[in-house]
Amino acid sequence: MKAVKSSSNPSGQDGPQFAAPKPGFGEAALVLADGTLFRGKGLGATGHAVGEVCFNTSMTGYQEIATDPSYAGQIITFTFPHIGNVGTNAEDIETKTPAVRGLVLRAAVTEPSSWRAAQHLDTWLKSHNLVGLAGVDTRAITRRIRELGAPKGCIVHFADNENTADVAALQGRAADWPGLEGMDLAAEVSCRQTYKWSQTNWALGRGYGDLGQARHRVVAVDFGAKHNILRCLASLGCDVTVVPADASAEDILGHDPDGIFLSNGPGDPAATGVYAVPTVKALMDSGLPIFGICLGHQILALALGARTEKMHLGHRGANHPVKDLETGRVEITSQNHGFQVLADSLPKGIEESHVSLFDRSNEGLRVTGRPIFSVQYHPEASPGPQDSHYLFQRFVDMIEAEKAAKPKNAQAH
Repeated sequence: MKAVKSSSNPSGQDGPQFAAPKPGFGEAALVLADGTLFRGKGLGATGHAVGEVCFNTSMTGYQEIATDPSYAGQIITFTFPHIGNVGTNAEDIETKTPAVRGLVLRAAVTEPSSWRAAQHLDTWLKSHNLVGLAGVDTRAITRRIRELGAPKGCIVHFADNENTADVAALQGRAADWPGLEGMDLAAEVSCRQTYKWSQTNWALGRGYGDLGQARHRVVAVDFGAKHNILRCLASLGCDVTVVPADASAEDILGHDPDGIFLSNGPGDPAATGVYAVPTVKALMDSGLPIFGICLGHQILALALGARTEKMHLGHRGANHPVKDLETGRVEITSQNHGFQVLADSLPKGIEESHVSLFDRSNEGLRVTGRPIFSVQYHPEASPGPQDSHYLFQRFVDMIEAEKAAKPKNAQAH
């Protein structure tokens, strides 16, 4: 096992244990699988958690980020220093039970300064049994990830009666964790039962709305769906039925949908694809419009015969430029993914529709002559810019076009 290196030890001397925690410092730490140590002040729940350490560059929306199911198995390092300053509330969540493993912050969390705040971030983290770490050099962590890739790590927040901790043991926990490749995490965050969704987008002074008269029926396959995605569909008049990730094509088509949505989610698409790809292939044979986002995009690509791979550090933030190759338009997008579709693996008849202007990686595809398309990024934002909301309208337009093309007797439900 490699010697432990401490980011807060300028002498470079190695040591097997922490010193006794001092007030406001040394109460928590992040230990990477190679032994690199970052010490700071703990917040949230006490205990430890193991996962892949990533970074997110968003300046706002930390509560939506922390509740995005796509962060299952990950420890998020926020590059923006002022996290927690607007507190937390019951509205800005993307799932009721966060799947993230832990949060790493630069600055100590201040008292909330927003009129919408209902809880301090520290209290909110405790309520969800999430470990947090503040007061560390997040720039150093980010540089390390950019240069060497996303590492495995163990985040720990000591209880008051714990004076020392065996760093080598924490390093061993991180090193022994298998990593995200080969993990089907969608099965962990997906719903267990089918349910209906009718909540629509939030508005100032009103809060969230509710679907009135539905015009279309959409089945959303839940690989880890964010609530705001479902709200965007409902806001456009879609009666949304959400089904588990392992729902069969027969079950999905049994709801008599006008369109099918493949949601975002965590983990390795090839692992989830073991059961999801055959289902998506059968759904494509139905001729119904299909729209995929994030993991849904990757699963769709696999079903079409393309390949995926793990990225060096992934895309996570709310400022990623993406180019629409058909219109030439550039969108500033919200992203969260650690795997990508290999554009050169797209078979004939499958067009690359969007590309990242950061690294030229694939950001979207469409099937020639068929109402099937997907994007790698998050058009629902939450958090992030709303440049890409038009994609939900595109999906609805496809549904309406397909319904209009059918004989009237076939449209009757």
